[in-house]
Amino acid sequence: MLKLSVEDIIGNIQKESTFEAVSDDYSFTVKIDEYVPYVCGAVHDGHQFREELWDNCIHTEYDRWFEEDPATKEMVQSYPIVIAGCDSRFEYDLNRAPESAIYEDAWGKQLWHHPLPEKQRKESLSKHTNFYRVVHALIEKIESKFGVAVVYDMHSYNWRRWDRHVPTWNLGTANVDNQRFGDSIESWRQSLSEMKLPNGIESDAKINDTFQGNGYFLKFITENFKNTLVLATEVKKIYCDELKQIMFPEVVRAIENELKTRLLAHANEFYKTHAK
Repeated sequence: MLKLSVEDIIGNIQKESTFEAVSDDYSFTVKIDEYVPYVCGAVHDGHQFREELWDNCIHTEYDRWFEEDPATKEMVQSYPIVIAGCDSRFEYDLNRAPESAIYEDAWGKQLWHHPLPEKQRKESLSKHTNFYRVVHALIEKIESKFGVAVVYDMHSYNWRRWDRHVPTWNLGTANVDNQRFGDSIESWRQSLSEMKLPNGIESDAKINDTFQGNGYFLKFITENFKNTLVLATEVKKIYCDELKQIMFPEVVRAIENELKTRLLAHANEFYKTHAK
C-alpha cells in the first residue's frame, strides 16, 4: 500500500492505474486492482479519532465504536475496487452532507464539552471534501468506461435498540431510481436472504424496513451520476456483541466468503442487464 496525496490518487484513477493507497492524511483508503463496473464502499468502517479532540469529547471510545460500522471494509476487502473511511464518524461523518457532517450531539447525547474551534472544524471538513473529490473521480471513470456502475454501500446497524424483530439485511432505496433498477434491487435482496451463516444465524433481508437509504454517500453519487445504482446495504450487527464490544471473527469471515460469490454474481448480472 502506498501513501498518496489526493491529487495523486485522482491522477492514478484518471490514468486507469491500478494501485492501493491511503491518503496522505490517513483519512481514507482506496484500492483498485482492476477497473470493473462495480465499487464497494465502507464509509463508516473507521475508528480513528485524532488526539486533539479527545479531552473535549464527552462520548467514550466505546460509545463511538458502538455507532460505527466495524469490519464492513473487511467484508468486501477481496473485491477489485474498495474505498473506505479510516476516521470515526464522530470526527466527521462521511455519510452526511458537509454542513451537518460534524455532530453537535450524537444519539441524544451532547458530543463536545465546548464548541469546536474553527481550525479543528476546517481540518475535519477538508478530509470530508477530499474523500468526495476521489469518489467523484472514481465513479466518473467507471461510468465513462462501462456506461453504468453499481456501488455496494456497506453499513451495519445496532439491532438491540429495536423492540421488534429486525432483518439481518436491510436495503435502503428511498433515493434511487426504483423503476429503472427495481429488478436489480430485488435480486440483491433475494441473494442476501439466502446466505448461509454460522451459529444458527438466519439471513433474512428486507427493503426499507429499518433504514431508507438517506445517506450522503448514496445521494452524492446518485445526484451526480445518473447511470450508477448505489445499494445502501445494512447488516444487523450479528457479527459482534454490540453491548460487550466483542467481535465474532468467524461470522465476519462467513459474511465475507458469502459476499465473494454473491456480490460478484449480482454485479455481473447488473452490468449485463443495464449496460448499453
